Amino acid sequence: MAALLPAAARLAALQKDCAATLPALFDLCSVMQFDAGQLTLSAPNAAMAAKAKQQLPKLQESLLQRGWQVNAIKIKVQVRKLTEKPRPEKRLALPPQAISALAELRNSLEDSAQNKQLKSALEALLQRHRRR
Repeated sequence: MAALLPAAARLAALQKDCAATLPALFDLCSVMQFDAGQLTLSAPNAAMAAKAKQQLPKLQESLLQRGWQVNAIKIKVQVRKLTEKPRPEKRLALPPQAISALAELRNSLEDSAQNKQLKSALEALLQRHRRR
């Protein structure tokens, strides 16, 4: 495990230098490997790989100026699993006037088979909003 730390630190430093040169590109792309002067980058899709390919001479020149001995750069498309951010749960609060109006509606309905489900739904709604 300790042997991996210098290699990981080296790749992180290389990623940082790449991001300093092309910040918009390296929001989505990343350094995969750097071995014997061969830099391998990953792109999330073919369109991003094509954009990155256009910027390779600029990136290589910048990395050479920063002391990295980059002889060639390859780009591989690595499709990542998209993680969907959880949506915040919406909690709607009824104003007191609405709660009293719903209670009045529930009380004004006849006790009949036709209104039974409506009255129980209104009661559940009122109970949920009274707890808040």
